[in-house]
Amino acid sequence: MTSTVQTATPTEAVTKRPGRWLALSVLVLAVLLVAVDATVLGLATPYISEDLKPSGTQLLWIGDVYSFVIAGLLVSMGSLGDRIGRKRILLVGATAFGAISVFNAYATTPEMLIVARALLGVAGATLMPATLALIRNLFHDPRERSLAIGIWGATASAGTAVGPIVGGFLLEHFWWGSVFLINLPVMVVLVLVGIKLLPESRNPSPGPWDLISVALSLVGMIAVVYAVKEAATHGFTSVTLAAGLLGAAALYGFVRRQLTLPAPLLDMRLFRRRGFSGAVLADLLTILGLSGLVFFLSQFLQLVQGRGPLEAGLAELPAAIGAVVAGLIAGRVARRFSVRAVVSGGLAAIGLALAVLTVIDRSTGYPLLGTALLVVGIGAGFSFTVTSDVILSSVPKEQAGAASAVSETAYELGAALGIAVLGSIVTGVYRDFTGPAGTPPEAHESLGGAVEAAAGMPAQTSEAMLDAARTSFVDGLAIAAGAGAAVLLAAAVAAWFLLRGQRLENTAS
Repeated sequence: MTSTVQTATPTEAVTKRPGRWLALSVLVLAVLLVAVDATVLGLATPYISEDLKPSGTQLLWIGDVYSFVIAGLLVSMGSLGDRIGRKRILLVGATAFGAISVFNAYATTPEMLIVARALLGVAGATLMPATLALIRNLFHDPRERSLAIGIWGATASAGTAVGPIVGGFLLEHFWWGSVFLINLPVMVVLVLVGIKLLPESRNPSPGPWDLISVALSLVGMIAVVYAVKEAATHGFTSVTLAAGLLGAAALYGFVRRQLTLPAPLLDMRLFRRRGFSGAVLADLLTILGLSGLVFFLSQFLQLVQGRGPLEAGLAELPAAIGAVVAGLIAGRVARRFSVRAVVSGGLAAIGLALAVLTVIDRSTGYPLLGTALLVVGIGAGFSFTVTSDVILSSVPKEQAGAASAVSETAYELGAALGIAVLGSIVTGVYRDFTGPAGTPPEAHESLGGAVEAAAGMPAQTSEAMLDAARTSFVDGLAIAAGAGAAVLLAAAVAAWFLLRGQRLENTAS
């Protein structure tokens, strides 16, 4: 493979590469691969609980270990793609992603599934930075690039809809592992078509890939997120404190090392740009406020309201529809008004929608849920598309991989922290429910565990236990929605000030 993108020149900057839209279709397949995988897990959680019998802590690890690992490796993999070629790392990562999905599908213990999810995170870390970086190098015209990013984001949102629907169908006809096998056909198409259509691009003067920086980034990110997760779940302990200090020290060492290296994995000077930093912070806080709630929403629809997995998947469709529509027009709207108005408005809309969900109860009708999800999708579509555009436009295209990785790190770190903190709120409230005499300990670990335990109990006792368990679960979900709303509204205020004066480009670069 050879590099086809070198240092930008005025002539090259305005050139519109032939076949760029076909190449984009391959890139969005990679996005679809990751988005589908992320959404089907929540839908399959009740079945995983029934089959593998994980503890509440193991269930949270199954949900967030993927994000832990991917957050720790994104910057390193984005920088590696800048060095060895973004096409190459994308195709290798996609192949590994498909193969490891089979490992996930046939896991026989909670521990095995946790390991499989972690390995999937390693493969996933190669995909998202490469897709955005290739978009940056394929589309030199800013308006075309905004539309391409909108399509990229819309595909991710569509994946969140397709995943639950296809996953729900599979769960009603096959075992839970089948939801991971749907990655395989997408991966095969991506690799075979990508070999033909994708151009190679890399930094022409990348410097060496510093393995010490890779290790510091991985250790630091995983240790810090682990510490937050454990503190939220079990309180501060000596192990939690040690992990937090280790992570902080490793990240401090990473930053110091980047400032001294002639060719760093991540140019820390990017964060001096207010627009870049504001967009990254907005992404992190948005996902933090949303992810914990989204992780438990499928359980609410299935285990509390009694919907089948396919029906639960369809119930979440409004969020994806809203995100797709908003993502496709976000660039145009941001140029018509302003970046900060679109991003802050989108975040505020999500926050208000989550605030409405604080009144949720077991009998809440779908009109309220569907409307709230639609507003969440619209807000997220506007915000994420514009912040991604800001981040990509803030850097030279030679650094597109590292910059994209920062954007995705914020996303994955926010997801991990959201599941850890907001998920722990739900779990903490749930565990305190008072069941009738004879309630087994495993019923307090998770709602899925309570449903399974009820099958072997006398009818009257099981009904009383499930009633108490479901009520407690919904109480925790409402509190988590309130916490998420507070985070999103705070993010909206922060974005309003940090993105002041920020504009999307109108001329080619």
